[in-house]
Amino acid sequence: MHTRGSEKNGVVRNAYERELKAHWDAKTTDEINLLLGAEDGLYHHHYAVGDFDRSVLTAPPQIREERILRELHRMESAQVGLLTDALGEVPAGWRGMDAGSGRGGTSFMIAERYGCRMDGVNFCTHQVEFAKGVAQKHGWDKKVDFHVANMVQTPFQDRTFDFAVSNETTMYVDLHELFGELQRLLRPGGRYIATTWCRNDAKEDRCEASRLIDEHYVCRMHKRSTYFEALAANGLVPYRVTRHTEEAIPYWELRNHSELRTGVENAFLEGYRERSLDYLLIAAERI
Repeated sequence: MHTRGSEKNGVVRNAYERELKAHWDAKTTDEINLLLGAEDGLYHHHYAVGDFDRSVLTAPPQIREERILRELHRMESAQVGLLTDALGEVPAGWRGMDAGSGRGGTSFMIAERYGCRMDGVNFCTHQVEFAKGVAQKHGWDKKVDFHVANMVQTPFQDRTFDFAVSNETTMYVDLHELFGELQRLLRPGGRYIATTWCRNDAKEDRCEASRLIDEHYVCRMHKRSTYFEALAANGLVPYRVTRHTEEAIPYWELRNHSELRTGVENAFLEGYRERSLDYLLIAAERI
């Protein structure tokens, strides 16, 4: 058994991580995410799959933006169902980790559904502090806690967790590092569930859409095949893989109608429509 330190000087380890942390540290206002979660306390930093209520686009101008934002938030919250459905039965006594937990939305929803304990890991300090504040405000802090740490080098002991999730965060890390850390953290038979957007290397190795998205989010999108290579190399065996590429399109179509669109919407739409990008759910067990 061993632990790995989470001292401040060990959270960010290289030039890329410093650049990434600076990017997220600067997004203290982050208007779209803060607006979407204000009503129910579920602040998300992921996107969604599935269709939207088309009536929002024909709503009167004075209420159209509010209805679009409500629908985007509904879709983002519903997306967490991909993770929970793939997890299957989770006893209340289990403990899970949310790798790259943002402001806590996914962690809160999983804890609420199963009654289990959740630990969120994130190296953006203001997001961790925000998530802790939300947990205290809603009484969720009895089951959910958040930690300033690097998801590939956490402070937890070996075999601490029964399951782990990453909700659209793997494009910010080296997959072999992350999956090696998950192998250490999960007990034998423990589950790992990921949702991710990735490059479809069955179509082409690199596309303009992925370049634009990487530039916008300071991420490094992986090839689809790299996920399965890294899982196999680190003792994580997939038991469910589903592709949701077509279902990921409507969310970006709707966001393109919002006054809060950020400019990355067309890159996602182009990538998904031409199939140079994929949206995957991967569920695996630790051997």
